[in-house]
Amino acid sequence: MRGGTPIPAGGRVSLALPKEQSIDSTEREPPCRGDDRAYTPRSPPSRPSGRPSAPGAAGPAPPRLRACALRRARRFPFRPCRGCVNMAAAPGRRPRCLLWAAVVAHVVASGAGFVEDLDESFKENRKDDIWLVDFYAPWCGHCKKLEPVWNEVGIEMRNMGSPVKVGKMDATSFSSIASEFGVRGYPTIKLLKGDLAYNYRGPRTKDDIIEFANRVAGPLIRPLPSQHMFEHVQKRHRVLFVYVGGESPLKEKYIEVASELIVYTYFFSASEDVLPEYVTLPELPAVMVFKDGTYFVYDEYEDGDLSSWVNRERFQGYLHVDGFTLYELGDTGKLVAIAVIDDKNSSVEHTRLKSIIQEVARDYRDHFHRDFQFGHMDGNDYINSLLMDDLTIPTIVVLNTSNQQYFLPDRHIESTEDMVQFINNILDGTAEAQGGDGLLQRIKRIIYDAKSTIVSVFKSSPLLGCFLFGLPLGVISIMCYGICTADTEGEVFEHEGAKKESGDRELTDEGSEEEQEEEKNGKYTELSDGELKQKDIMEKKKD
Repeated sequence: MRGGTPIPAGGRVSLALPKEQSIDSTEREPPCRGDDRAYTPRSPPSRPSGRPSAPGAAGPAPPRLRACALRRARRFPFRPCRGCVNMAAAPGRRPRCLLWAAVVAHVVASGAGFVEDLDESFKENRKDDIWLVDFYAPWCGHCKKLEPVWNEVGIEMRNMGSPVKVGKMDATSFSSIASEFGVRGYPTIKLLKGDLAYNYRGPRTKDDIIEFANRVAGPLIRPLPSQHMFEHVQKRHRVLFVYVGGESPLKEKYIEVASELIVYTYFFSASEDVLPEYVTLPELPAVMVFKDGTYFVYDEYEDGDLSSWVNRERFQGYLHVDGFTLYELGDTGKLVAIAVIDDKNSSVEHTRLKSIIQEVARDYRDHFHRDFQFGHMDGNDYINSLLMDDLTIPTIVVLNTSNQQYFLPDRHIESTEDMVQFINNILDGTAEAQGGDGLLQRIKRIIYDAKSTIVSVFKSSPLLGCFLFGLPLGVISIMCYGICTADTEGEVFEHEGAKKESGDRELTDEGSEEEQEEEKNGKYTELSDGELKQKDIMEKKKD
């Protein structure tokens, strides 16, 4: 409450200024956010001379006030609007920019009130309502970036009277609940409807999230009761799936597919008399898709499974391809023909390749729409990282998102006929396929990703790169040097010990030789004594 006027609960405030406070449109300026202390209302001073002022008229601001305002304008980065300066001299008037600032602050602060913080009780209390929940982590940078968008989603869903309740849950504090809902990363957006949980995989913008919530929260199959309704829906949706006919096994399968793919597109049903006059159906019931100014009828024998057909046909024939779109196209099984150009470059070569792809997508739709998706990509950074190659733009590349193969034309594409010939070569297997998902390509991918990471770190912050990669390399080098040095010293010690042992052995051997000589001398001495005794005995016998 401000000035005795309560602010409505919905957050919308209507401010009406009195007529005497209205400002001419030529003098309107953006509201200021500076310090309002310089503009304290004061009574207008009396004019010293000249014509007297009219009763109740506000005179110009005093020179002291104007000088103070200029000094503060130099000190603060925000310049006050002219209306605030004019009204500062009038007593009892509050600058309108401050009122608007208060309203904006209230609306922003009230946005968090439309998003409920969920806890462990949510698991038991959620089944009676439809919930759009953001599972986040407090330390996640992407979660912090999503937070203001999520508050805007909560405000918009409340203002439009949607039955969907918006909430957020700290998945790190309530990890068991997050695991039950299949949360594997942050942030994860899910719409919970009864026992079903639908994942959101689109861009994290307010309009896309709200459109997803309204589509999934509504009925699976939306009826089109009249031609007027059909035309209205066809103008709003670039791709339109319609079931035509009564109850049948095909309708049951159509409902089953809708429950699976409602996260991507809408599903409608209509009678045959509601369809445009140019539509002719071979038989009923039938499933159709309206896109690119024409329509296609599902044929079970040519198109296979209904779910796969819907998944392939939910894109327009020609797209502006980016990384997210290319990721979604991986589920279609189609080959993606892309003109890699620079949108800011208006040269003939860039516009010519883009026109060739558009003409093939339009004029050869019946021949290639089941197998190919066409589009263009701005810049070659993403495609180079995907192919681990350096493509020069402008160029044309055909990607096989199912096995990571790609095809490059063997000659320059000069016309639509050259592009059609290149596509036919791919279909009949004569074009050379590059890349793939083999073992060598996976090793190459690991090396390429590591190299790209190191280069990006050093480019963004050389000091951080030196710290992250230099410190571990330094520690490893010191350890290796220590190990090598320790082994060398050990070998020296072992060599010296071996030499010492061999010297001792030589000394031992020499001692044994001397002993042997002494033994010999002893033997010789013993033998000489024996001989002397024998001589004595012989002499005695002779005597």
